[in-house]
Amino acid sequence: MSPPSGQHLYPARHGYAVEGSPFIPTRLACAASQYYGIAGSGTLLILEETELGIALVKSCEWSDGLFDVAWSETNENVLAAGGGDGSLQLWDSSSNHSAPLRVAREHTQEVYSVHWSQTRGENLLVSGSWDQTAKVWDPTLSKSLTTLKGHEGVIYSTVWSPHIPGCFASASGDGTLRVWDIKSAACRLAIPAHKSEILSCDWCKYDEHMVVTGAVDCSVCVWDLRNPRQPVCQPLVGHSYAIRRVKFSPFSRTVLASCSYDFSVRFWDYSSSQPLLETVEHHSEFVCGVDFSLHTPNQDQLLVLWTETLEPCTHRRRSTGKYKGWFNLQYQKLTLWTLKQHSPGVS
Repeated sequence: MSPPSGQHLYPARHGYAVEGSPFIPTRLACAASQYYGIAGSGTLLILEETELGIALVKSCEWSDGLFDVAWSETNENVLAAGGGDGSLQLWDSSSNHSAPLRVAREHTQEVYSVHWSQTRGENLLVSGSWDQTAKVWDPTLSKSLTTLKGHEGVIYSTVWSPHIPGCFASASGDGTLRVWDIKSAACRLAIPAHKSEILSCDWCKYDEHMVVTGAVDCSVCVWDLRNPRQPVCQPLVGHSYAIRRVKFSPFSRTVLASCSYDFSVRFWDYSSSQPLLETVEHHSEFVCGVDFSLHTPNQDQLLVLWTETLEPCTHRRRSTGKYKGWFNLQYQKLTLWTLKQHSPGVS
């Protein structure tokens, strides 16, 4: 494990999500909010990995908190962000203008998740909101192409299948993982994956049938969509607080990462008899965001991730009067880690 590098990049903002660029190896984006996301404005931070640490390249201001960010899969300068005012915005990181390219305002509550489609022949966005709906958009954001309803709780996570066109998964506070077909605008599969709120899901990059979930019950579960009655292995346990995000490795079929409000990031190989590969406990606050780099120089030896930190908060958002989950960010900090790949079965 290499020593961490990081710095306070924007002390007046508190980060909620981070994503590495699919085009530029050293480029990152962070969605951040003022006053812990309870009130005030938000900032989209464009960041660069340098020899001295993480440097700020550009910041874009928004009138409400920003809670998720996604890079375009077709344009290296374009990003989408989801806001606490229910808006979805498109931004150009190369532009000198401070305003977004486009803004959509169809959601009635916070947009907590945005994701760009990853299959060839598609260029679509999906957004998930506290209004219990998911919406699909083309890059013009002029009007949503379809609205998907079925969840009975807040939608925390939406992620496109990297294999199946027109298909995405969503995770909700109602404890279900759902798989949607946008052509029929219908839910094709609903899995009661956890007995508590599910805060994150992700699709395996190598197997179209495998999806992972992370929940408030502190467990990570891997699901085979062909046999959804039970997880493919015993739930991955070890975290002591709710799991905020889960991510499959882009280089290993059975390796994934999870980050939690217990201050830790954990790496797993769910095919191993000893699935826990590594626990990173260098954070002093709750960990909110994690992402793998797509640009490691040696895919068999290196994994890179970015994390953010947050702290418990019991304040309510002014716009909805609802608790913003259990946790909100105390301050925004990014840390870059390099982790050597473990062989299966090694902890």
